[in-house]
Amino acid sequence: MHFSLILLHIGGATMLLLWAVSMVRTAVEQAHGAALRHSLRHAKGGRVRAAGAGALLAIVLQSSTAVAILAAGFAASGILGVSTGLAILLGADLGSALVVQALSFDLSWLVPVLLLVGGAMAVKFETAGIKQTGRILMGIAFVLLSLRMIGEATAPLRQSEFLPLAISYLRQDFVTAFVAAAVFTWLIHSSVAAILLLMTLATQGLLPIEVGLSFVLGANLGSGLIAVWLTRGQAEDGRRIPLGNLLFRSVAAIAALLAFQIFPFPAHLFGATEARQLVNLHLAFNLALLVLCLPFAGRAEWLLGKLIADKPTPAGEAANLLSRRVSALDRSVIQTPGLALASATRELLRMGEVVEIMLRPVMQLMETGTAEQIRATQKLDEEVNRAHRDIKLYIAEVNRGSMSTAEAKRGIDLTDFAINLERAGDIVAKNLLVLALEKRDQKLRFSQEGWSELTDLHDRVMTNMQLALNVLVSGNLESARQLVGEKDLMRKLERASHDRHLKRLQSGQVQSIETSDLHLETMRALKEINSLMAAVAYPLLKESGDLLESRLAKVA
Repeated sequence: MHFSLILLHIGGATMLLLWAVSMVRTAVEQAHGAALRHSLRHAKGGRVRAAGAGALLAIVLQSSTAVAILAAGFAASGILGVSTGLAILLGADLGSALVVQALSFDLSWLVPVLLLVGGAMAVKFETAGIKQTGRILMGIAFVLLSLRMIGEATAPLRQSEFLPLAISYLRQDFVTAFVAAAVFTWLIHSSVAAILLLMTLATQGLLPIEVGLSFVLGANLGSGLIAVWLTRGQAEDGRRIPLGNLLFRSVAAIAALLAFQIFPFPAHLFGATEARQLVNLHLAFNLALLVLCLPFAGRAEWLLGKLIADKPTPAGEAANLLSRRVSALDRSVIQTPGLALASATRELLRMGEVVEIMLRPVMQLMETGTAEQIRATQKLDEEVNRAHRDIKLYIAEVNRGSMSTAEAKRGIDLTDFAINLERAGDIVAKNLLVLALEKRDQKLRFSQEGWSELTDLHDRVMTNMQLALNVLVSGNLESARQLVGEKDLMRKLERASHDRHLKRLQSGQVQSIETSDLHLETMRALKEINSLMAAVAYPLLKESGDLLESRLAKVA
């Protein structure tokens, strides 16, 4: 087989591997995202427990990077401390290594079973949870299939004249091998895929253990780079966690690399074949990293606070956001309804982003916010009101021109959603943040159970807001159905929390009695915001025939 054709086959199989790993992760997030975020939010009570939660989440998501992004987001919102987040990431790295262990065994017999069962679940069922579970099974099948394809594609390289020369050079230049693996892992954004690829090459006899050691250690360094890169726009605490994990991994990987140049690698302790030795080394490295670095998470938090200094106060950030306002409403296309409505959609997205910025820190502000921070967040409502007014006037002016029926309907839908976003901003500024001030001034504290219920509801609303903005742009029917389903689920969760709160009042819990009005009003506000976001799905579902005119049962 020609060398270029071999590379084409390897490249195609590698892309299938990357896509399959991503498919499993996204399906898990869509099917169980709220439960995963709940687990991570409550991953407290000690660093060992936090590390265990991180490992479990990484196994479920098949990605330590996904866990790092979730942890960084919670840290940026003040929900997770930096040291707890570091413990979660150390555990997630171990969980990711366990995933590699599971996928390294010969499971090719499972491929047709997973494709058959997963395909049936994804195609024949309408329930979102079942469809996503089907996608998870199919994704695992594609991972196994891609590994077999990589093995078949690389087999002809045994007769290659170039490969022995490259391997011979890398035997002598372990630094180049180390750096190349780190860069490759960062480029493909998946340490699981990188290690599995190395394992497959070793299985084919193309990667000797001397070079494989440098590659595995480099891939572990590269996996730390991925999270640092993807969270570079986060708030300070959100960036500190991936950076701390990268520092741990860098020191450990470089130390291990140098140690293996001084002392011989005890290959017999890591397995019978070179492929098994590399996979076991990857697991041993991450296990040792967890054991050795976990006790230093607290000291690392202090160091990271020095490396990444806090930015100006929230008041200054709010002022900067308002000063950078650039409207997406393009008046030059106002006579072209299609382009004008696209401009209005972009401005609605920006308006939704401001509402999201207001809502995201609400629970943190209720817990530890200062009066200055709360009022700075309230001030953002002025920007929401301004955007609401501008969008309504802009669409009204577009309506004066010649429009098709579909364009006129789209204009009405956009105006309705602008009204909903403006109302959501008012709820945050005039209800939730007023409650935060009241709680602060009166020095009140929620019961542990009540606070957990409220933070879970808030997390679900934040997720649904993202889903609503996605529906606004994409018009995806499946996402619209999921959004309306989330509204019904939110109503049930609010009702269940209400009932549990009443039981706490009956039991005489002092904290629940003192914060009863705050608890109930916060629940109602979050539920209303969620309903306002879900309304963006109604026009799509009505047009597709998926929306009933009334919930009332027909009278015989």
